[in-house]
Amino acid sequence: MILLNEDTKCLVQGITGKQGSFHTEQMLNYNTNIVAGITPGKGGQKFMDRVPIFNSIEEAKEEVDINASIIFVPARFAKDAAFEAIRHLDLVVIISEHIPVHDSMKIMAYAQEMDTTIIGPNTPGIISPGVGKLGIMPTHIFKEGNVGVISRSGTLTYEIASELTNAGIGQSTAVGIGGDPVTGDNYVDILKRFEKDDATDAVVLIGEIGGTAEERAGKFIAEEMSKPVVSYIAGRTAPPGKRMGHAGAIIQGNSGTVASKTKALNEAGVDVAEKPSEIVDLLKKVM
Repeated sequence: MILLNEDTKCLVQGITGKQGSFHTEQMLNYNTNIVAGITPGKGGQKFMDRVPIFNSIEEAKEEVDINASIIFVPARFAKDAAFEAIRHLDLVVIISEHIPVHDSMKIMAYAQEMDTTIIGPNTPGIISPGVGKLGIMPTHIFKEGNVGVISRSGTLTYEIASELTNAGIGQSTAVGIGGDPVTGDNYVDILKRFEKDDATDAVVLIGEIGGTAEERAGKFIAEEMSKPVVSYIAGRTAPPGKRMGHAGAIIQGNSGTVASKTKALNEAGVDVAEKPSEIVDLLKKVM
């Protein structure tokens, strides 16, 4: 497993909000190690009578050992919340969506400066079946196993994880890198982690139209990956110039199309499924 393991001690920023409280309860039910929550002005309270709430991360760190954060605050407060987390922690998962691009650029620049790993924004998060989840994904569709999953799309992650699980193929970790034009860890960053991970034997890369992230992943796979990778690219029928779903899913000119991504991945030895349901058969061929 990568990013999330038994040593991950996480706090929730925005724990008392509607989304934060709902998903914190789900994460706790999945045995995720949530050790604190942050809501300014509500320090001293407890969430579900077990998770202490603090006014700031600095305050929390004086009392609790923490190394990760998951952010559920509204978009307009996300940059400040992310900066606070980056200043103190090693891993920050930003669930929030609709964060302005210039805010995301500042967040990523600061994270790079501080050597903090960012997942997101606009991500379903991370799940390591059997260990925990820092995110919003439904846990019943995942099972423990040895296939890593990387995706820009939450819904497609769920669909393909469900196909894998139903076929008896478990997952080591599934990571949603986020669907915005500017995100933290990208496909290559996560592929590097899976390549080094003893618990991962193969990887499913779920892409979509827009940008060149999948093409860059293909280059890395060709040059650096020893483990087999299979892929699915969403957006076969998308018209050029029209945004489809995610802010990052837009074709401009000849780049960012399903054809250009498929070509780059095929050249790297990656079989690309035409339908999500074909992923299981492609995996069985390479494992």
